Amino acid sequence: MANHVVLIGDSIFDNAMYVPGGPSLIKQLQQILPHDWHASLAAVDGAVVSSVQRQLERLPSDTTHLVLSVGGNNALGVAYHVFNANSSSVRQSLSQVADAIRAFRKEYRALLEELVLLGLPLTICTIYDHVPGLGDAEMVGLTIFNDIITRNAFEIGARLIDLRIVCQEETDYSSLSPIEPSVAGGAKIARAITSALLDDHSYRRVIIG
Repeated sequence: MANHVVLIGDSIFDNAMYVPGGPSLIKQLQQILPHDWHASLAAVDGAVVSSVQRQLERLPSDTTHLVLSVGGNNALGVAYHVFNANSSSVRQSLSQVADAIRAFRKEYRALLEELVLLGLPLTICTIYDHVPGLGDAEMVGLTIFNDIITRNAFEIGARLIDLRIVCQEETDYSSLSPIEPSVAGGAKIARAITSALLDDHSYRRVIIG
């Protein structure tokens, strides 16, 4: 029986327009998966957690595995809200952050619970944080989002790909939009997905060194 993995989420997977002249991530994944695997793209550039539901409605009937990468656009929205809010203390700032991410925590958990009901093996990606030009405040904020993602992944027993480890070089990001993966970054993510799907830890050891 053939395996069919579908990528859901945002432009981490739907990066074709950011790599003109080069293969998109989905094409790279299709090229390196074993012959008895097929890969499809349902992810949509600009998606947030609450919009992934529409992608699930379009899943192919023969889907056997799901890989999710979403949350970066939610983080951008929270950063805009928090960084433009007035604050008189660090405590107040942290409280504002907590208020802003509460909706993300609820929406992300609800999405994962819906994915679990599908009964398909699920792999989840964190949000990478080596984006060129990313400030210290943004990096600290992303740790909160990634804490929510990793906690939920462990709680539901999903496999986890930590994109913070996978994409650490400036060349891993598109020159057209630094928050999207380049051809080089896409290739690394495609290999990490393949490793997770095949339960092959050799790629993980190469990344960590």
